[in-house]
Amino acid sequence: MKRLFRYILTFFTLITVIGIYFTNRIMFIKQKQEEEILKRDEEAGFLKPTEFKALPKREVIIPSPFGYSLKAIVVEPWQTNRYMIFCHGVTENKMSSVKYMNLFIERGFNAIIYDQRRHGDSGGKTTSYGFYEKFDLKAVVDWLRKDKGAKLFLGIHGESMGAATMLQYAGMLEDSADFYVADCAYSDFGEQLAYRVKEEVKLPPKLMLPIAVLFLKLRDRYPLKEVSPISAIDQIEKPILFIHSKQDDYILPDMTEKLFMRKKGPKQLYLAEHGVHARSLTENREEYAQVLDDFLQNLVYNNHH
Repeated sequence: MKRLFRYILTFFTLITVIGIYFTNRIMFIKQKQEEEILKRDEEAGFLKPTEFKALPKREVIIPSPFGYSLKAIVVEPWQTNRYMIFCHGVTENKMSSVKYMNLFIERGFNAIIYDQRRHGDSGGKTTSYGFYEKFDLKAVVDWLRKDKGAKLFLGIHGESMGAATMLQYAGMLEDSADFYVADCAYSDFGEQLAYRVKEEVKLPPKLMLPIAVLFLKLRDRYPLKEVSPISAIDQIEKPILFIHSKQDDYILPDMTEKLFMRKKGPKQLYLAEHGVHARSLTENREEYAQVLDDFLQNLVYNNHH
């Protein structure tokens, strides 16, 4: 009897150790240093500090519905009601959105870049891959509507986790932007996790995922199955431009293809020839800009009344 009890105890201890280790890696994923992001984007020619400094902008603090602050920069070179909100990827911060922001500023939009929860200068204890982040994005949209008035023409651009956050937000009943650009999103976080476990931890996902599901629910209070952009896609009526690099081996391009296939109504797909994860713009600059122009011209401006 004692031996059986010892086995049971060992088993539960092992499960707990695995569960805590695994969910720590998910909830507290290591972030890049701001210097590293600035250096990378400056070397790539995306971030020109003097030009960025010269842009008319203001720093704002937007309250999250979860009680912490979201740090945002509102960039307003134009007298216009056209605005873009940018959602950066996991481990990044708002400055990594500048490269996308510049594209839209060139096209006559003002912009908001902000730090997602637990990133950059924003509060929040854990990263939840869009589950809590989608409500923060809603808070940013609501703040902007209040600041600028209802006659806003609004687009949202997201990269990686930011794209998944944006799609989950757009699937909430509001659907309150006029168009979306989803760059290298995952279609389902559980599937993405299973793929990363297989690649990085070299352990069978079937063994690890149920433990992760249980411990995420206990520790961060959300069901993993609800972090699923593909479940939200049916509710999104507005145009979406889906972008992914064919060579992306971190989030596989077939996830974007699945999202594209599932989306009803106006949509466009761009699979970039070059670049690994989140490098579609970096490695295909002219084509990315051309695809964006085609999308705006054919699916956004023509449908916007």
